[in-house]
Amino acid sequence: MALSFVDAGRPAARKRQARPQVRAADQPDPLRLLLVTDAWTPQINGVSRTYEWLSRALPDLGVDLHLLTPQGYRTIPMPSYPAIRLALPPPRSVPHRIAAIAPHIVHIATEGPIGLLARLYCHRRRIPFTTCFHTRYPEYIAARWPIPERWSYAALRWFHNGAAATMAATQALAGELRGHGFARMVHWKRGVDTKVFAEGPMAQLDLPRPWFLFAGRLAVEKNIEAFLELDLPGTKIVAGDGPARAMLQQKYPQVRFLGALSSADLGAVYRAADVFVFPSRTDTFGLVMAEALAAGLPVACYPSDGARAIFDGEACGVIGTDLRQAALSALRIDKVLCRKVGASHSLERSARSFLSIVENAKAATSLPWG
Repeated sequence: MALSFVDAGRPAARKRQARPQVRAADQPDPLRLLLVTDAWTPQINGVSRTYEWLSRALPDLGVDLHLLTPQGYRTIPMPSYPAIRLALPPPRSVPHRIAAIAPHIVHIATEGPIGLLARLYCHRRRIPFTTCFHTRYPEYIAARWPIPERWSYAALRWFHNGAAATMAATQALAGELRGHGFARMVHWKRGVDTKVFAEGPMAQLDLPRPWFLFAGRLAVEKNIEAFLELDLPGTKIVAGDGPARAMLQQKYPQVRFLGALSSADLGAVYRAADVFVFPSRTDTFGLVMAEALAAGLPVACYPSDGARAIFDGEACGVIGTDLRQAALSALRIDKVLCRKVGASHSLERSARSFLSIVENAKAATSLPWG
């Protein structure tokens, strides 16, 4: 099926041309899905990568996919995180683009300006839509400003409870959000482009072994200093960028900071490292752990539902409250087992899970959502 992008100033342009096909009279039209996201390239984070990968996989499953992203819109720096820019679409632009596409259903990936305008339009026109809870914004906001978590949860509850289904990366997170009053929670099995991490050369870095690696956004909520403070042999390596990078580089001059990397370059670093250390206590899933495993890299992390879901009961990582001991123990893990577990978190599996949720939500659109 065809994939198209929607930007602010012109009709959607085909990214690739589908071959003309003759459809039998009784064959239904393909699902016309509009994916709306504020997180998109050049942003480098788990949400943007998830939807970029998904946009490549869904057309292969027969979906007529269209994308509404920040491309073509004016952007401004996000408060307290200027590396991420927020799109500012003219208020009528988003409704106009949705109407032009006439989707069977819309997936609103983010709660940003584009997502909010899409949510308002879909609700007003009774267009079915799904959402996904990716980020613990209430906790992150409370860590930066004196805003109670309950206020943020109330706003997010309003946003997501208008959806036919709200996706969560784990069953445990779905249950937690139900406890906060979120309705119609479903589990979306997340995945990564395993091939880009499993195959290719290894990074060549002239650094003492073993290599303990962290990859991700360099921000306070990632709890990176819990890793950087550890007394570990060899070298600590950090891949990624973010508002805390300058402070961390100045405070920890013995750590090797690689900056933001492409997926291919990050894969090369994963394959060369000895242990992936994930110190976050707030991530809803931890996509980078699945990436690391796909490259054959064992993981050390704090206890979390995301890690348990990714490890799936296999000894491909060490979960513990003593992060130093977990990192040292992970050195003994078989990398072949890690690759096996990583391969199970494939993009195709994730895309099929997503598509099943969207199709079920479309079929249930007679429900009187609020």
